[in-house]
Amino acid sequence: MEDNEGDVVLTLQALKKANISNGVDVVTDGEQALLYLRKKGKYATAETPDLILLDINLPKVDGMEVLEEVKNDETLKIIPVVILTTSDSENDILKSYNNHANCYITKPVDFRKFMEVVQMIKEFWITIVKLPTH
Repeated sequence: MEDNEGDVVLTLQALKKANISNGVDVVTDGEQALLYLRKKGKYATAETPDLILLDINLPKVDGMEVLEEVKNDETLKIIPVVILTTSDSENDILKSYNNHANCYITKPVDFRKFMEVVQMIKEFWITIVKLPTH
């Protein structure tokens, strides 16, 4: 869930280069994210994601509120949420973990370093970790 179109393109390119074959769906604001996750409106047939990459700086409903909603929902709370954001604020980091984020990653601005981060996310969350089936 990312609102910056440039970051969306960058992330999708990095995921493609990392050979992540899983389906990737993008929503650009927190309101759409919650509709998607709850399968409402145009998202009625959406797949439940295995992993959520969440920016905390989203319009309409901010990412921190999306995180709170996800982790307070009996159906959604088992989905791992990786905060992937430009903020390196100690307050944002603490608040994310207090709201049960599974990890917090500050996005590097350098594409090569960003690729390394995406590769690590892939290795850990897609290759190593056992996730429940929905």
